[in-house]
Amino acid sequence: MIKLHGFAVSNYYNKVKFVLLEHGIPFEEVLTKLPLAEAKLAESPGGKVPYIETEQGFLCESEVIVEYLAARFPEKRIFAADPWQAAKERELITFIETHLELVARELYGEAFFGGKASDEVKATVEKRLNRYVASFKRLAKFAPYVGGEQFGVADMAAFVSLPLVGMATQKVYGRDFLAEAGVDWKAYVKLVSERPAAQRVGADRKAYLEANA
Repeated sequence: MIKLHGFAVSNYYNKVKFVLLEHGIPFEEVLTKLPLAEAKLAESPGGKVPYIETEQGFLCESEVIVEYLAARFPEKRIFAADPWQAAKERELITFIETHLELVARELYGEAFFGGKASDEVKATVEKRLNRYVASFKRLAKFAPYVGGEQFGVADMAAFVSLPLVGMATQKVYGRDFLAEAGVDWKAYVKLVSERPAAQRVGADRKAYLEANA
C-alpha cells in the first residue's frame, strides 16, 4: 500500500490526498512534520512534504507523485483520456502552482504566521501576481469547474491552492487579487466541497488545526 507522508495543513499534501481519495486508491497516511530530521532527507531530499513510500522506494514533489499515480493506475483516469485535454489540465496546474501559489507563498510569513515581508518582496510579488492572475483568468473556464464542464485533476490543485492566494493577498495588500480579477474562488471552493473526497480533506485539515492550536 502507498504511504503518504506529510500533514493536513500542507496544500500540496492535500492535493495528493484528494487525488488518492477521489480515485479510490488505497493509501495510508504517515504524519510527518517539518523540518524533517536528517535521517528523513534520504526519503525526501528537499526536506519537503508530501512524499510517498512505495514498495519500490520513496518519491517526492506533489506533481511528480500525481504523474506516477496516473501511470501506475491508468484505469483510474486521473488525467483526461484525450491527450489534448490532459495537456490542458497540466497547463492549468502549472499556472495555479508555479505562477500563482508559489509566487504568493512569499507572502505567507506575514499573512499567516506573524512575520513581515519586506517592501521589496511585496512589490515584486504584486507585479508578478498581477501578470499571472490576468493570465490565469484568460485560461481558466470556471464553467463551473476550472477547466470547463467536467471535474478533473486541475480542480484538485485549484481547490487547495487558490484560497491561499486569495487570503494571502487580502491580508498583505488589503485586497484579494483573485476576486479583484473576477475569480470567485469562494463560490468555486464551495462547489468542489460538495464532493466527498474534498469534504474529507477539509475535515482532516480542520481537525489537524484544532489539535495543534
